[in-house]
Amino acid sequence: MTAALQAKELLIRAVECDQNGRILEAQTLYQDGIAQLMSFVSSEPDEQKRKGFLTRIKEYMDRADAIKARVNGKLMLGEVVTHISIEENDTGYDYVQVFGKYMTNQTVEILLEEPYMTQNYQYQNLIRFLELAVTNCTQLKYFRLITKKDAVNHDQQKSNMGQIKADLERRHIAFYIKYEDTLHDRKIFLSNGYIIKIGRGLHFYKASNPMYSIGLTNYRYRKCLQTDVDIWRTSSTAN
Repeated sequence: MTAALQAKELLIRAVECDQNGRILEAQTLYQDGIAQLMSFVSSEPDEQKRKGFLTRIKEYMDRADAIKARVNGKLMLGEVVTHISIEENDTGYDYVQVFGKYMTNQTVEILLEEPYMTQNYQYQNLIRFLELAVTNCTQLKYFRLITKKDAVNHDQQKSNMGQIKADLERRHIAFYIKYEDTLHDRKIFLSNGYIIKIGRGLHFYKASNPMYSIGLTNYRYRKCLQTDVDIWRTSSTAN
């Protein structure tokens, strides 16, 4: 498939997602489609055709910018509906207990900003989160992860993410990862209008000690690190 046809396919899908309210996936498709189209336009010898393509690219860039503004607006506006203070060595705070009830079948897209995704236990926490998402969010179609690049072993990181991507796609859930080395904030954006902010992100559990003890697999019994959780509800949250 040529770059032009690839760009056309991506941008058609972007418009469809945009029209269906799947703004996170639309944003990604617009960005990828524009990049493909720019690559094609740079080698187009016909000046008039090139001008036409650049006009279309500007239109798609405006759409992508509008979506970015909508996403940022949702992340900035809203009210806190739940605050949880988890103290050092507390137990009883599996993901299900902390925010499971906000992950509903009205959630079709999820954005996770989690800076640290390099260690085995961090991948395990991600899988636990995705297991909850697949269980509760029965209409989930798109998952985006923003994290830092593993400076020590990026090849292993890419391999691990590739396995997760393949598994989600078998479940008809699109997966997109973006690396941002300056990322610091930790949050979970649910398309049903809830935003989950955890001081330590997904990684607020202590290691099971001794390893083979209660809490090894059921994190409800796992001791926690001190952190705070705020659940925000945006104005667009369904009642």
